[in-house]
This record gives sequence, C-alpha cells and structure tokens, in this order.
Amino acid sequence: MSNSTKYVFVTGGVTSSLGKGIIAASLAKLLQARGYSTTIQKLDPYINIDPGTLNPYEHGECYVTDDGAETDLDLGHYERFLNVPTSQANNITTGRIYQSVIEKERRGDYLGKTVQVIPHITDEIKERIQLVAKHGKYDIVITEIGGTVGDIESLPYVEAVRQMLWEFENDCIVVHLTLIPYLSAAGELKTKPTQHSVKQLLELGVQPDILCCRTEHELELGLRQKIAKFCNVSVNAVIEARDASSIYDVPLLMHNEELDNVVLDKLGLSKKSKPNLDNWKSFLERLKNPKHEVTIGLVGKYVELKDSYKSISEAFIHAGVSNETKVHLKWIHSEELTPANIAEELANLDGILVAPGFGSRGIEGKIEAVRHARENNIPFLGICLGMQCAVIEFARNVLNLGDAHSTEMSEKTSAPVISMMEEQKKISNMGGTMRLGAYQCELKPKSNASLAYNANKISERHRHRYEFNNDYLSAYEGAGMTATGKNPDSGLVEIVEIPTHPWFVGVQFHPEYKSTVAQPHPIFVAFVKAALNNKK
Repeated sequence: MSNSTKYVFVTGGVTSSLGKGIIAASLAKLLQARGYSTTIQKLDPYINIDPGTLNPYEHGECYVTDDGAETDLDLGHYERFLNVPTSQANNITTGRIYQSVIEKERRGDYLGKTVQVIPHITDEIKERIQLVAKHGKYDIVITEIGGTVGDIESLPYVEAVRQMLWEFENDCIVVHLTLIPYLSAAGELKTKPTQHSVKQLLELGVQPDILCCRTEHELELGLRQKIAKFCNVSVNAVIEARDASSIYDVPLLMHNEELDNVVLDKLGLSKKSKPNLDNWKSFLERLKNPKHEVTIGLVGKYVELKDSYKSISEAFIHAGVSNETKVHLKWIHSEELTPANIAEELANLDGILVAPGFGSRGIEGKIEAVRHARENNIPFLGICLGMQCAVIEFARNVLNLGDAHSTEMSEKTSAPVISMMEEQKKISNMGGTMRLGAYQCELKPKSNASLAYNANKISERHRHRYEFNNDYLSAYEGAGMTATGKNPDSGLVEIVEIPTHPWFVGVQFHPEYKSTVAQPHPIFVAFVKAALNNKK
C-alpha cells in the first residue's frame, strides 16, 4: 500500500507525564524547519468525549481551537511550537471513537455483523489518524498516544498502530518515550524499566524504531549500546532527552541528538535541507538574557495546579521575550483574598491578571483583586470570568449597584450585569454547548485594544455561557467604563476598558490560546509593556 503521507507514532512507557507532547512538538518543529509540512494529533484514552466537562484539577486547562473543539492542553503546545492552528481532527478520545462506532451500529451501517473492538474500533482509530493527513495534505503526521503502554485503555490504540505499521510498512515509525531513572543510593542510571516497557510493546506486536530516554544525567555510550542491544534498536536511535530549563530548549536539544535525522532516515525522506532554526534560537537568546523584570499577580482558584493556566503562563513567556522582560508570575489563590488582606497579598505587583474559570468559588476574591487594581492604577487584564468580575466590581463600587452580580453566581440579583446568553437558556447538556471557537470582534479606534492589535477587526477564541448585559451599557459608558470591542453580528461586548486608568482591559475571549513563539499575543505584549511602565 503506497501512501504519500508519513506517520510517526509517539508512545510512552514506564510512567506518565514524561513529556510526550513536548517531544512530539519538538520533533514536529524540527521537521517543519526542514521544509516538511507537519501536523500533530493527540489520541486520548479516556471515555469523556472531550475535556470540556473535566475539572482543571483532573486534566489541566481545556484548550479551544478556532473551530470550537474543546481539546487536551497538548494541542496548545503544538500550536505554540508550530504556529499552525489545530482543529477538531487533532484531538480524538476513546469516547469519540466509541460514540461514532455506536452511531454507525444504530444506523445499520455494519449490516448485521457483530461489532467488536477489532476490527471496528481499531478501523475507526486508523481512519481518524489518516483523516488529519487528508484534511491538510501533510507530508508528516505525528500522532501522540496518551497514557502509558500497559494501560488497559490504550490497548486498542496500540493495536491500531500495529496494524498501520503492517499496512504502510515504509511509511510509519514508532518513537517510544521512556524513563531511565537514577538511583542515588547505587549512584547509577537504570535501564531495566525501559527494557520492560519495550518488552510490553513487543508483546503487543509493536517494535519501537526510536527510543527517547528521559533522564536527569548524561547517557554514556556504553549505556546507549546496552539499551540498543536489549531493545532491538540501532545505537543512534537511542536519544537522550535530558531535563531542560525551558520547554523551548527541547527542539535544539533534540536536534543536537539528531532525532530529526534518524526520523527522516527511517521514513526514507531526504535530509538535504538543514533545519532553519534562526528565529527559534533568537527567541531563546532573548528568553535567557532579559533586560528587565516585572512581577504579575495571577489571581485564580486553581493556582495549586499550574497546568490549569498553561496557555496563560506560556503567553507571558512569549510576551516577556517580545518586551525583553522576564515575567515573574505570583500565583494568588482568589479564595484567600479578603478586603482585610488584599493590600498585603497584592503588594509590590507591577500588574494583575484575573484568570478565567467557572462557578462561584473564589469569586469575591477575584472581585476584590479587580478593585485593588482599579483604585491603585495597577495595570489590569481580566480574561473571560476575569472580565466579568471587572464588570461586577465596577457596578458595585462605581455605579453603586450593591448586589450587582452574574446570574451564574446569583440568580436573584437585582442587577444582573452579567447574564446568560439567549441561545444558552434552552440547553441542558454540559458538554460542547458553550459559545466555542473563533468569533469576530470590531475595535474602537485609539483604545488600548486597537493600539495593541494595530487593527480595527480581530478574531479570537471563546469559551463561555454568560455575557455582558447590554441593558446596562449606557450606565457603564456614562460612568467611565467603555465597551471597546464588540461582536459585529450579535452586539456582544467583547472588551471593556477604563480610559482614565493607565491600562485596564477586560476581554470576554481567551487571547492566551493564540499566543505562539513566532507570534506573541498583542494583548499580552501590551499588558507586559504596561506593567513595565508601571514599574518604572
């Protein structure tokens, strides 16, 4: 079977959280820098249709694509590294696979056959893997398989990979990411867990072509030879994946280990063009040698788990580099903020960001943080619920609407300044029903937003059910809070600002989703610049 697209499967062994997403994104970056059109896809073995209904404590943030898919946070890494938008096709879960097969069975598509894991589930998986290639006519598709080899739930995925290796024998390879633990008592690195992990893959009929070995210490040649011998791979296919100070170092580390060379050799692709990584290197150079520093308080209710705000913290890295500034994030738990301790908790900050979220927990602390930023002229950015908190705070303390609130938190409020969107009122299902994906927004000239974007029309990604209540708009504008961005079709307020404040911006959308190494997000760049000016 000949096929113009090549497939690279990335599996993980020994333990989870080894960084398959970062390895996949780094490899994709190197192949892209050599001129190959590359995309990455994540297959998640859980039964949720998507992470949209998952608590951030379970799975980190939920990332949203332009076409409105709620996806795994690894897709954020793919976009940040490759600067290419992902879509619904780039994240597939077991839930979605089974849902599709069951719908076909109900329609009678299988003509009375018994529907089984093999071939029906595995065929569906293979179809989804190839669909992403057809979707964008890519040279190379990298497919990351979530979970760890040996998990019951990832068995059908490994079986689908085994079948594809057989069907497209010269067009598929497997990169297996594994751990080489260091035993300090013995003072040595241990290869046995890796041997066992490869043996488990072999029992499932899959021989990895390349081993990426996560390690805290150097992998010496003798150790690489030992791993190669026991795991049936060539020595040059044993890749050292050392811990790095920044995820953005990983593509260069992998290039030094010649991962891209080995992959191209095994796929029978030309290596004639050297990867052009000049822009990437200059980004790293500026990341590591900042001229300035600022401290920004990130006020949220999931701050114990930094992955809950992954795209925001990465957007600050990109915007910091753009301003030649090191951004220190101070993680502040909104539940712990009170009028009594707010001045102390938010002391010495150059800027304050109030983070997105759902539900009433920690909401009063967020509102207090907005008030502190507004009254003390500290640069402020509110995202999604953070913007809504800014609207509530202004209503209570400037418009004197004492019990102003969002109907999400208080259905009985006499001043529902944030209320549910009309089209949301009839919906009872939770999953995939919010206002999701990219929408247009028109900007008011000379506003902070239009100066940041240097444009009068933008497109940004959304994930919300509640919105600014336009019944109150004239009262706000009369008292000094302006709507500087609106959706041209629905009139939905997308951006609010206080023009008399040094820099006070609330956005209903999620700018962090679109920030990449190559294109830092203009709102974050302007916010960091405002924080820098405030510090001076």
